[in-house]
Amino acid sequence: MELTLIQKIAVFALPVIFAITLHEAAHGYVARYFGDTTAAALGRITANPIKHIDPVGTILVPLAILLTSKLLGGGAILFGWAKPVPVNFANLRRPKQDMLWVAAAGPGMNLAMAVFWALMIQLGHALGNSFATAPLMLMGAAGVFFNVILMVLNLIPLPPLDGGRIAVSLLPMRQAIQFSRIEPYGFIILLILLFTGALGVVMWPLIELGIGLTALVTGMEPAQLVGLIQLVLA
Repeated sequence: MELTLIQKIAVFALPVIFAITLHEAAHGYVARYFGDTTAAALGRITANPIKHIDPVGTILVPLAILLTSKLLGGGAILFGWAKPVPVNFANLRRPKQDMLWVAAAGPGMNLAMAVFWALMIQLGHALGNSFATAPLMLMGAAGVFFNVILMVLNLIPLPPLDGGRIAVSLLPMRQAIQFSRIEPYGFIILLILLFTGALGVVMWPLIELGIGLTALVTGMEPAQLVGLIQLVLA
């Protein structure tokens, strides 16, 4: 069975929106825990997607990638972004150390959601031939795939990605200051890596590893999960 473009959009819509928006909300929640209330004051610590949606990054870019993937036969890295949650690192109780936890909260949320969607696949399987079985399993596969991609992408040690901020937090102060100077050029570097194919070379093995570990943690056969993901991507 090959999904139509409309079916693909229906399957990916909720997983993509919540993967991106809850990623941002997690940053704000952890920042508040460590002393910065900037995001809380702006109402950004919420699961309400409307507060986080960026029309381009949350909707248009994922849709364009899905469409291009459908027309060209798949293989694209599906990604997107929401409006960044504002964090004033100077307000954190220990700015350099606490930056690590604030940055790691987003990818950590994506990992939790990947596990959640894998469990939805298990629930769909347990329902047997119910009308909800296929939607749950396909949406679950889409959710695992997108959340693992978002987690891996954001853990790349390149400012302003979360992995870059984690690296700044872990490096000695002098090296951290030098490394953080990359940030104004980080998005340009990321685009160059994307269009040259280097980003895919780095990410795909890690994505496959993440999918395999998610399957094992939730009691699934990795091959079963990979097969469902291939179905939603076909």
